[in-house]
Amino acid sequence: MTDDIKAALEVLQKGGVILYPTDTIWGIGCDACNEEAVKRIYAIKNRVDTKSMIVLMENVALLERYIEEVPEIAYDLIELSEKPMTIIYDGARGLAKNLIAEDGSIGIRITTEAFSSELIRRFKRPVVSTSANTSGKPSPNCFDEIDQEIIDAVDYVVKYRQDDTNKAVPSSIMKLGRGGEIKIIRP
Repeated sequence: MTDDIKAALEVLQKGGVILYPTDTIWGIGCDACNEEAVKRIYAIKNRVDTKSMIVLMENVALLERYIEEVPEIAYDLIELSEKPMTIIYDGARGLAKNLIAEDGSIGIRITTEAFSSELIRRFKRPVVSTSANTSGKPSPNCFDEIDQEIIDAVDYVVKYRQDDTNKAVPSSIMKLGRGGEIKIIRP
């Protein structure tokens, strides 16, 4: 895993795109603050850039750097969640403009998976995580289900966990309003 992290870090630092395991499914990722790298992911996925993507962070302390006002309930929801949870926050800041939704929101998930967590900790910035498929096609459940077209389009493919055949569980998704309103999008 250590060699994979070093190689992936080099790619991210140069503005490249990686294919990597996360706490849910395999993701296509890049520096969440680099607009050109984000643009490349939209092109790889053949996805319109008005459909936002999520970012992964490795700890809740990073939230305040990238969200204007984190609702207090967010910390409890993250701590008590029994499965990966993506929270959509209002007031995104400091991230690539083409990553932020038109309404100023961004989806963020705190990852606890070994590889993605360590990668982000060492990178010291959030990393984009979007499913490793082209727009409109089903999300792959494991590495073997990823289209060769996606594999060929990225700058680095992580070797760690490629042989893992466990079915991935998608994250739950909810939107938190500034006043603490909660809207469940995917339980």
